[in-house]
Amino acid sequence: MRKLKIAFACDHAGFELKEELINYCNLINYTVKDFGSFSNESVDYPSFAHPLARAIESGEFDFGVSICGSGNGVNMVVNKYKKIRSALCWRVEIARLAREHNDANICAIPSRFVSYDEALSIIITFFSSKFQKGRHMRRIKKIPIH
Repeated sequence: MRKLKIAFACDHAGFELKEELINYCNLINYTVKDFGSFSNESVDYPSFAHPLARAIESGEFDFGVSICGSGNGVNMVVNKYKKIRSALCWRVEIARLAREHNDANICAIPSRFVSYDEALSIIITFFSSKFQKGRHMRRIKKIPIH
């Protein structure tokens, strides 16, 4: 089985959760890249979300995880990129559907609204769920602005 390559980015509100999730990913031997932030001191989330989006868009990494307080800020930034389909996931079922129906490649997590255990279950589900293609592929092809 091929080893997953996962990229992470966060702001100050997501720092502690990001660190815990990276520790888990390292334990199960995923290749991990941390784009920051690197502390819980106040920062501007676009500074970290843009490099994450570029890395996913280039194909360097399989999936991305972006984390901020509400999940919305980082999600808005990464979704500006043509090949990014980021989903705001605060429940396991949303993570599964984001992959199965939307072929999401970045999981945005709201650190102020989920526990570590919930976030861990969300990313495990996100990474393991497969895009169902079929009717969903037709819809995915209509997302980019030409």
